[in-house]
Amino acid sequence: MIYLITGVAGNLGSKVAEKLLISGETVRGLVLEHESCAELKRDYPDRYFEYIGDVCEPASLNALFSGLEDQETAFIHCAGIISIYGRSDKRVEKVNVGGTKNVVDACIRNKAARLVYVSSVHALPEKRKTVISEVKGFSHRLSGCYSRTKAAASQLVLDAAKEGLPAVIVHPSGIIGPSRSDKGNIARLVELCLMGKLPAAVRGGFDFVDVRDVAGGIISAAQKGRSGECYILSNRYISIRELLDTLSKVSGAKKMKTYLPLGFAKLFAPFSEAYYRMTRKVPLFTPYSIKTLAQDARFSHKKADAELDYSTRPLEETLADTVKEWSRRSGKASKRRSKGKGLKMQTQS
Repeated sequence: MIYLITGVAGNLGSKVAEKLLISGETVRGLVLEHESCAELKRDYPDRYFEYIGDVCEPASLNALFSGLEDQETAFIHCAGIISIYGRSDKRVEKVNVGGTKNVVDACIRNKAARLVYVSSVHALPEKRKTVISEVKGFSHRLSGCYSRTKAAASQLVLDAAKEGLPAVIVHPSGIIGPSRSDKGNIARLVELCLMGKLPAAVRGGFDFVDVRDVAGGIISAAQKGRSGECYILSNRYISIRELLDTLSKVSGAKKMKTYLPLGFAKLFAPFSEAYYRMTRKVPLFTPYSIKTLAQDARFSHKKADAELDYSTRPLEETLADTVKEWSRRSGKASKRRSKGKGLKMQTQS
């Protein structure tokens, strides 16, 4: 089996690829022109192959299948745009929905043995104080552009499965854990806390899961998931207070004492969203993300446990490893800055 992965330069996609490569598999990864997985290319030069392309360009996907006509292929579609803004965004729709349609069409054309689509728990119907399980169909009547596009894409995959494409959908909850780059709002929250630059946090919480556990669940779905089925890859509900208290415990960072009520945060969220849009920075919260943290959403991963041998690790382990990776990256960044200053001084002299 040859594994083809989109979004392989992202945190989740790279973890999926790494796990497969460690187990001896061969991986072809699709990256955007400005991206690369240098460490995977260095460590697995004979089994990791990188292709430059875009899920919005069908030719890119055909190139991934090139020369594999006599090989079984499993296609893992991790690429997508995460948005915590509420209003519609054509770019998010183009990548999340249009890109997924292109993936489905490419898998049909090239007779892929399996497609695993990485959706999200946000594609599931919103329920309060109820444990949410898998569904048989998806509605577009959801709040938030990200939720709507992931639901639409999930329905595309389900429809293709009904027509005979061997496809499985997985729904990760809020992904956290060690990362080579901090791009998400929760990752940014953790980083600010570690740097001592977070004056206050908001109340509420969500179901947070380790990226490595999700990666393992995705691989299991590719190998043993039932076609046409969905699997929730979640962990448990974790409040923002528990998240930051645990982070303080494992890192020695100052414990957060100020937590703003969600109602208070909602008043300022629209201004925060406008500010971060103008500055093009990752926002800590928006009206949509505040609503998400207030939902008290709880998700069941019993089906994945039973059929995929899915399991999760303790929050303390996740955050301890997150701190180690953050420290490693911070150390490397400091060395690069020091080296750069030295070169600049030599040039000036």
